[in-house]
Amino acid sequence: MTRRGWIYFAAVGAIWGLPYLLIKISVREISPPLLVLIRTGGAAVILLPIAAATGALVPVIKRWRAVLVYTCAELALPWVLLTNAERQLPSSLSGLLVAAVPLVAAVLAWTTGSDRVDMRRLVGLLLGLGGVGALVGFAVAASQLLAALSIGGVVVGYAVGPWVVDRRLRDVPPMGVVTWSFVFCAVGYAPFAALSLPHKPLSASVVESVVGLTVVCTVIGFLVYFALIREVGAMRATLITYVNPAVAVVLGVFALGEPFGPATGIGFVLILGGCFLATRPLDRGRGQGARVAGAAFGMPATLDPESPEPPAEAVPTP
Repeated sequence: MTRRGWIYFAAVGAIWGLPYLLIKISVREISPPLLVLIRTGGAAVILLPIAAATGALVPVIKRWRAVLVYTCAELALPWVLLTNAERQLPSSLSGLLVAAVPLVAAVLAWTTGSDRVDMRRLVGLLLGLGGVGALVGFAVAASQLLAALSIGGVVVGYAVGPWVVDRRLRDVPPMGVVTWSFVFCAVGYAPFAALSLPHKPLSASVVESVVGLTVVCTVIGFLVYFALIREVGAMRATLITYVNPAVAVVLGVFALGEPFGPATGIGFVLILGGCFLATRPLDRGRGQGARVAGAAFGMPATLDPESPEPPAEAVPTP
């Protein structure tokens, strides 16, 4: 990997490990629908001129039905569920639970016939599920159980969204897909956000967190991820999967004083180890040309050893 590639890699790993902390701070004073509206609406305003200038909008809007499905799976459902869950869950725990996305992505690939399963991948899946079980069983209080289970919807959405892109939007500019999805999501959440406006001025920390989520984690995160893919390739770019949860844990523990007990540590190791095994190419030689079926919020992708690595514009981004 080049020096520039390492810089992009480190930047994306940090940027997409940051949202959990910023969401945790933001929901102290902002409702989940309003936060989703601000984040997607703000990102749409910033990205629309860029997408228009590059000619990325028109080819995508012709596939508006597929974009709408992608928007629901990747943004509308996961972001409001995650934001609502973080009202009760520590940000570090939320980040670890979301790290199970590649497990669901792998199962989706196996069941749809786009990838195969062997014993190593099956062991990886079981390890990952064991890690999730350790977190839910020992690191989640009874009062937090419903919030933890709702993260399951986030995980499924983050796995399904890239799958939709890979099959319905693979040949259109990703900048257009991302931009239109923000527009659709913002429009959809506007009525709900209007019913939950804050009744008092927001604190400085909340304002800063919302700005960070919108500008840094969303807009800059996407743009740097595109640059990372162009620099190192789609397959290598997905290795940020193993960085993001660690960043989320470190920020949660040191910035917010969240607990990190033995169950959290065990769950962390099992989930990441399981994801590594479950998404490894079946053949190392052919795996260098693996196709990445997507990453959500910096989460990993499904690896298909049967297909060549696509160009950057074919890779769906979180």
